[in-house]
Amino acid sequence: MRHVPRLTLAAVAALLLIQAGCRREVDPNRITIWHQMRVDERLVLERQLARYMAERPGVVVEQIFKETEELRSGFIVAAIAGQGPDLVYGPADQVGPFEVMGIIRPLEDLFSQAYLDSLIPEATRRYNGHLYQLADKLGNHLTLVYNRDIHPAPPETDLDLIRLGQELTKDTNGDGKPDRYALAWNYTEPFFFIPFMTGFGGWVMTDEGVPTLDSPGTIEALKFIRDLRDRHHVIPAESDYNVADALFKDGKSAMIINGDWSWAGYRKAGINIGVAPLPKITSTGLWCAPMVAPRGFSVNINVTNEKLALLVDLLQFLMRPDIQLETTQALWTMPTRREVVESEFVRTDDVVRNSALQIGRGRLMPMVPELRAIWDAMRPSYQGVLGGSMTPEAAARSMQDLAVRKIREMNE
Repeated sequence: MRHVPRLTLAAVAALLLIQAGCRREVDPNRITIWHQMRVDERLVLERQLARYMAERPGVVVEQIFKETEELRSGFIVAAIAGQGPDLVYGPADQVGPFEVMGIIRPLEDLFSQAYLDSLIPEATRRYNGHLYQLADKLGNHLTLVYNRDIHPAPPETDLDLIRLGQELTKDTNGDGKPDRYALAWNYTEPFFFIPFMTGFGGWVMTDEGVPTLDSPGTIEALKFIRDLRDRHHVIPAESDYNVADALFKDGKSAMIINGDWSWAGYRKAGINIGVAPLPKITSTGLWCAPMVAPRGFSVNINVTNEKLALLVDLLQFLMRPDIQLETTQALWTMPTRREVVESEFVRTDDVVRNSALQIGRGRLMPMVPELRAIWDAMRPSYQGVLGGSMTPEAAARSMQDLAVRKIREMNE
């Protein structure tokens, strides 16, 4: 039996209200996009959509920002009820759940093969034999970001990271607490743990979607992050995304592990940043490999045939080489049109070049719905290790058991 994601009671209630009182309103000249873009990316899209509308009088394109979970659950509820945006934008891991529920449309019949061939393969990655997302960016990946004004060069190995970390972590007022850390990042979230897990030889699942969390790679990575904090004292005792981001922006952290979505914001904040691949783990000889995902557009299954031509026209506009290059130059994101990937800017810009190097060392994020169960299973045990209530060995076993159970429940 194919998995259908469970909805919350609130979502079910909203779905019933929509079904009871609404039908999808069709304006063939109006396009609505839901996305999760951060402010800098959103502003670039806004400028590009304004240009598109200026070139096509009478066409209106509305972009609406939603937080990740709000977007996913809201789109599921709306699309099942025959509603929702025309286009939904996000990373590739949302394709699996949306496809299983039958709420996004296959795209391969909307574009010529020659057009699809003008994109890098990751931009037209298929799921269950069909193209459900047209990606305008490749990445969504973590790298090491460093403040060149504090230290001009990044560490290349885990041992370099520890050594440099002890040099850069400073207690300037003598109160026994660091006033500047070498490194800060959102290390309490599993997504930000993945690069170290892969560096020690672990991974989240097999190609068939079977969890592989109870592994030496998971255990050693848990020990390593715990040691960075408790033994080497080079990262904050507590840190979520906002804390780490603020420490880096305030010059109280020399380095941060963050994604490609953050770089433009750091530049705007006046930080002289460098971007580098995450370090190599000396004991395994493996580079820390973050998850890499295409990001792009999927089409609501409820879109009428009469509007499809307009959606294709908009997508081709947003995927134009000049538009992609403009976005890349503004945000340092990795484009997906082959000619832009091969452009002088992408080849020579220091940030984009190192981003490409990190992407090449990364691993593609699975598109399967089971990944959601993996995240939910990892979080409590991972945080248990950080909180001191679980050993790494017990945490790895617990993650595995919970992931297996959650996936079994998904498929019942």
